[in-house]
Parts: sequence; C-alpha cells; structure tokens
Amino acid sequence: QVQLMESGGGLVQTGGSLRLSCAASGSVYSINAMGWYRQAPGKQREWVATLIRGGSTNYADSVKGRFTISRDNAKNTVYLPMNSLKPEDTAVYYCHLSNWSGNYWGQGPQVPVSS
Repeated sequence: QVQLMESGGGLVQTGGSLRLSCAASGSVYSINAMGWYRQAPGKQREWVATLIRGGSTNYADSVKGRFTISRDNAKNTVYLPMNSLKPEDTAVYYCHLSNWSGNYWGQGPQVPVSS
C-alpha cells in the first residue's frame, strides 16, 4: 500500500502563486508516474500534470506555462508550483501515484482562487 500526504493548499488571489506538495510513503517501489488532477465544483475530475519515470513531464493545456511539476526522489515527494493563478483554477487538487501495485490518490487540498 501507498499513502499520499498532500500539503500547500489554501486561498489565493488571482495572479498569485501557491505550491502543492505530495509525499508518498509505504510500498513506494517502481513508481511509473506521479501527478496531479483537480476537480472544480460541479465538474468532473481532470488531469493537470504528470511526471513519468525517467523524468518526462506533461501538462494540460490550461496550465502549461504556469504550473511546473517536479519530484524529489530522495523524499518520494512531488511538487506543483502554481503561478499566475486564475479563478478557473479553483478546485480540489488530488495527488496521484501509479506503481506496480496500483493507483493511489491523495486526500485533495482545496485551492480557492479569489477574483
């Protein structure tokens, strides 16, 4: 089993910045990918960014150029610095990890962006 502990959410103003962190613990072996999804009020969960084993990164068009995903392998932690935040970025952000034993999700910190 893998446990994901997120931190860094909170209220931010339009144009502001915030950094989310997600620390993985437990059976953290052979990680295929770590990333972030988000779910806005009344909408389905959507993919935001992924960091694949080997270091490749991918971003949704809506966040490209504003969000950057990175990972500290020694700490099994993935980060998501978010810049130039917009009201439409308001959502619950979920950390995701995929490895040999399955897919795991964090609890989802809220990120409200005020206009």
